[in-house]
Amino acid sequence: MPPLAERVRPASLQDFLGQEHLTGEGTLLQESIAAGNLFSCVFWGPPGTGKTTLAQILANSLEGDFFQMSAVSSGVKDLRKIIETAKTNLALKTVTLLFIDEIHRFNKAQQDALLHAVEDGTLTLIGATTENPSFEVISPLLSRCRVLKLNSLAEDVLKSILLNAINRDVVLIKHNISFKDGTQEKLVLASGGDARKMLNTLEAAVTMSGKDGKTVVVDKKLLSEALQSKSQIYDKAGDYHYDTISAFIKSVRGSDPDAAIYWLAVMLEGGEMPEFIARRLIILASEDIGNADPQALGIATSGFQAVHVIGMPEAALILAQVTTYLASAPKSNASYAAVTEAMNQIKEEGTSSVPLHLRNAPTPLMKSFDYGKDYTYPHNHPDHFTDVNYFPEEMAQTPFYKPTNQGYEEFISKRLKELWPKRRS
Repeated sequence: MPPLAERVRPASLQDFLGQEHLTGEGTLLQESIAAGNLFSCVFWGPPGTGKTTLAQILANSLEGDFFQMSAVSSGVKDLRKIIETAKTNLALKTVTLLFIDEIHRFNKAQQDALLHAVEDGTLTLIGATTENPSFEVISPLLSRCRVLKLNSLAEDVLKSILLNAINRDVVLIKHNISFKDGTQEKLVLASGGDARKMLNTLEAAVTMSGKDGKTVVVDKKLLSEALQSKSQIYDKAGDYHYDTISAFIKSVRGSDPDAAIYWLAVMLEGGEMPEFIARRLIILASEDIGNADPQALGIATSGFQAVHVIGMPEAALILAQVTTYLASAPKSNASYAAVTEAMNQIKEEGTSSVPLHLRNAPTPLMKSFDYGKDYTYPHNHPDHFTDVNYFPEEMAQTPFYKPTNQGYEEFISKRLKELWPKRRS
């Protein structure tokens, strides 16, 4: 039997709740349906807000062929088959609607394969994504689509969806479900605006009660067990999402590649976006490794590019390599601490004017005002260095950057002490 969220999925715009800014009277979407002239678009919004449901409602409103595919399990070959069918339909004046779930998981080549068919009207594309399309959908394809933003569902909308499921679903009706100790409100709050998570949690609670065909009372204990069940625990928009990425980053920062790999596997098995993980690793490479291993940032950045091009499931191999390298690398947050300290000082004391000898003088007028005068070119001196004050004249020469003795920073520390002995005595 299909899951509860699928069984109670709305079949018309009248039953579709929570996105009235897109589906209400007078909206572009509603008018295009009435005119039978749907446009290509990308639905962008959090999980469980109705992206797939809305696509299916649109498909039902049009007479034509509807194809649905997931970017996780489909490729260019599948696309080409649908496009060929769409070309035949076009000759017969039949509309072809293609819905691609998680379109952000398509790599550039896969998205490129859609361009011509969307542009010439061979098919109408509806993409769904939880990620910002500006970053995850290629510009040529995005320019051919309208981006429609779905919002996280409000509590009153979620309550209506919940009551509708209890009163209409053939399975739930026979259980005569009731809530105890405010668990209905807690269930709604725990869903975080995700209707699918809320309904799946309710279904899990009914299953765990073991009362087949009997009254089910959802109390605190039963709801807690349902929320913590394996099928519910990893939610890309919920608390466990943030807790898991936190555990992952802290494991890498703590130089424990084994724990880091475990949390990486948890996220990937839960369907986490590999690009999201790769972006966090780039930040970590600068914040927590820095110049202790200057290669770390390059490896993390290359890893992100590779993940974006390759996609899952092979992206897991790239993430594993980058994760284990960064976790095993020497650590230093000296660069991060340096810029933080400097920014704090600027906030407290304000900025100072740039000394004339450090200013650029691209024109004769600027030179006449002594811009660049007496600037000392380091490469004209032994060891390519000369002791010059690069700070504002009225400011103390503060050693913001304090390299550690870890990895390459040990060499940097020694060199800076030799170059600036007074400042770094």
